[in-house]
Amino acid sequence: MLIVQKFGGTSVGDLERIQNVANRVSQTLKQGHQVVVVVSAMSGETNKLLSFAEHYTQTPERSEVDMLLSSGERVTAALLSIALNAMGHPAASMSGRRAGIVTDSVHTKARIESIDPQPMRDELAHGKVIVIAGFQGVSDKGQVTTLGRGGSDLSAVAIAGALEADLCEIYTDVDGIYTTDPRIEPKARKMEKISYDEMLELASLGAKVLQNRSVELAKKLNVNLVTRSSFTNAEGTLITKEENIMEQPLVSGIALDKNQARVSLGGVIDRPGIASDIFTRLADNSVNIDMIVQTLGHDGKTNMDFTVPKTELLDAQKIVDQFVAEGEISECSYDENICKVSIVGVGMKSHTGVAAKAFQTMALENINIMMISTSEIKISMIVAEKYAELSVRSLHSAYSLDR
Repeated sequence: MLIVQKFGGTSVGDLERIQNVANRVSQTLKQGHQVVVVVSAMSGETNKLLSFAEHYTQTPERSEVDMLLSSGERVTAALLSIALNAMGHPAASMSGRRAGIVTDSVHTKARIESIDPQPMRDELAHGKVIVIAGFQGVSDKGQVTTLGRGGSDLSAVAIAGALEADLCEIYTDVDGIYTTDPRIEPKARKMEKISYDEMLELASLGAKVLQNRSVELAKKLNVNLVTRSSFTNAEGTLITKEENIMEQPLVSGIALDKNQARVSLGGVIDRPGIASDIFTRLADNSVNIDMIVQTLGHDGKTNMDFTVPKTELLDAQKIVDQFVAEGEISECSYDENICKVSIVGVGMKSHTGVAAKAFQTMALENINIMMISTSEIKISMIVAEKYAELSVRSLHSAYSLDR
């Protein structure tokens, strides 16, 4: 088998941990597999390099930031390659450029456009372990670029797809995907398998184990992903096609997102195009809208509620204030003391009563639901933040996820 293994910052946090990674790679090699390793910078290194740049200015040139930050992963790749060679395993480290990763030219958040796998295949043919600096590539203009948050995961998935690898293992400081956050519900279970779509929903709804960009790419390239811990030998969670999962549970997991704020608009002029005008202006100012509820008002006016990330609430307020000043909105209010609780499961497609059970569970706990949003495999509810953990535990129990 050809296996791509990705190790995050905590997994390569110091020289001892890099040796631990080398030992793990060695075990995989001794099982007869070919291995390509993708590494992040040592934990804390990227922030340290950023602080160096900001010593001179708060707005350093993005192309220079990419040149600076990409060095962190190259250091880790070289050190791991040195460790493997010292153990008798021939290894070669590669920058994103040498690995053939071509991106667009958007510095600090580039997107991968293509990968030429030939340089990697040549090294593999010579029996070497390839250690690639994640999080980076090169634009068609020859400039170093970085891929933004979760970039090393993206590198690993893209490389696995280009090499048609049998498996892509993402090693982190947690040992898999759980039915919910174990810190909230100690009875949470680790899942053996989960579909791409379920993982995408959980990732977008606040589950921090994987970035949704990397899951989207894995689905597109049909890469079997496993997320597991670099500190234990426990089996991880396989993220794969829906048809590879024999028994699809009704509900797979409960997600919680506390980074939500509600915007309530009252007395909105009820004319064709008002919603388009409001949400276009919000989009033009990079405000992400999640849930939207519009209710019919009176006297040619309507009411509208929507949610935004707390970090973007100030930007949203500025836009809303413009509409108030223009006389298109009579009143507005904002609530940061809310959270979004979501139920995810591909089994919802073929079962009835899932939503009813969720609402009954919340009613029994006397929790008021402010907003509801649904998709084919998801039900999301906005509730007061003080009920966040109670909601998660109650729903987890209601759907028997602890069994």
